[in-house]
Amino acid sequence: MANRFVSNAISYHGKGAIQEIPGLVAAKGLKKAFICTDPDLLKFGVTKKVTDILDANNMAYEIYSDVKPNPTIENVQSGVAAYQASGADYMISVGGGSAMDTGKAIGIIITNPEYADVRSLEGVAPTKNRVPYTIAVATTAGTAAEATINYVITDVERKRKFVCVDVNDIPDIAIVDPDMMSTMPKGLTASTGMDALTHAIEGYTTKGAWALPDCLNLEAIRLIAKSLRGAVENDPEGREGMALGQFVTGMAFSNVGLGIAHSIAHTLGATYDTPHGVACAMMLPIVMEYNADATGDKLKAVAEAMGVDTTGMDQAAYRKAAIDAVRQLSIDVGIPTKLDKIKEEDLDFLAQSAFDDACAPGNPKAASVEDIKGLIRKLM
Repeated sequence: MANRFVSNAISYHGKGAIQEIPGLVAAKGLKKAFICTDPDLLKFGVTKKVTDILDANNMAYEIYSDVKPNPTIENVQSGVAAYQASGADYMISVGGGSAMDTGKAIGIIITNPEYADVRSLEGVAPTKNRVPYTIAVATTAGTAAEATINYVITDVERKRKFVCVDVNDIPDIAIVDPDMMSTMPKGLTASTGMDALTHAIEGYTTKGAWALPDCLNLEAIRLIAKSLRGAVENDPEGREGMALGQFVTGMAFSNVGLGIAHSIAHTLGATYDTPHGVACAMMLPIVMEYNADATGDKLKAVAEAMGVDTTGMDQAAYRKAAIDAVRQLSIDVGIPTKLDKIKEEDLDFLAQSAFDDACAPGNPKAASVEDIKGLIRKLM
């Protein structure tokens, strides 16, 4: 069986990487950018770092910022209308997962209008055409949406998130500039960083794992374990380490899938508007415990990547050590361990939604609706 690996055509890394944008656009002969971003990035001047470069080079653009933290079908549909009215011929997504997921969905519908209802994109939709030329500028070190073939949209009416997987949506260019992440507040740095760690650990242990993504995911775990605490304190070295670590696991998990920590995080986000990274962080050690007996010796490598000396440890000990190290990192960066919003009467719906989520089949250990309900109950 052949293993597929999809990645950006080009990616730029390091301080000042956003300065590459004018040359990229000029080389393609493009005329006007559709900038997909979110209102907070506009408010706090983060998007302006990109638009200032465009202004200095007399490059036309239009900004679309009707993007929610858990982007909705309506955000996508209004974005499609805005793109069509703008006269743009390429897109720049500036943001974390919310802006980039919205941009991916907009771009797919622009070039594949038969999917205009948005819901029809769920799962692996057989789209025929790539998104318009897209430059993705990351502002968070966590989602790695700039490097993946995935995006997630919230169906408010049905209180659920749905995952879309499409090789036609990956941005042509990824720009990972730690200067774009320097204004992230502590809470967002922590939650997006733990999202990245969840990507790496779930991607490393998923059913679809294989050698190339494994190498990337293990290195991502090392980078995140070393860098996240510093990044939360806005240490430049920590920021740089997280910028790279989240991108490296993005390349990997995009090609192998995830597991039920993400499935549950999706339904918690859709039902209670829980920030995705917070939900992932709370669920990750719980799911690692559940999956432990289906992971072989992989948690030994995870423990070592987290900085644990496993010398003399038996299997039970190194598995526990890996889980404890993940839980401690989450606590150290301020992630809560409980979610008070969860109600007993919601458990059936939450568990069924997580069971039906596109990430669930990748989990290394089969999980029934009742199993998932028990895992969610541990957050109460």
